[in-house]
Amino acid sequence: MEHIEAIVIPKESVNEYTFIKNEVLASTNDIRQRKIDLNRALILGNAYRRKVKIIFETTKGLCQVETTIWAVTEKNLILKGGKIIPIIVVHKVRVY
Repeated sequence: MEHIEAIVIPKESVNEYTFIKNEVLASTNDIRQRKIDLNRALILGNAYRRKVKIIFETTKGLCQVETTIWAVTEKNLILKGGKIIPIIVVHKVRVY
């Protein structure tokens, strides 16, 4: 498993960042797996109050936030507190 270095930020500051406009994952398999991981994180977060680490890409580089996913739409993640991250910028999702 590859290790990705990212700046840890509080979920409250997510909206202060500008997200890149392009898909960050190269393969359709990785994109499909990300969607599975996001839906799993959504279920575990809502049913069992599990938090997730989300690594995503902004114009300032990679960032990591630890939070609960409240909803997954076709294009976005909605985090606790109503913060929104576009799915196409998400590199990794890890439930803990």
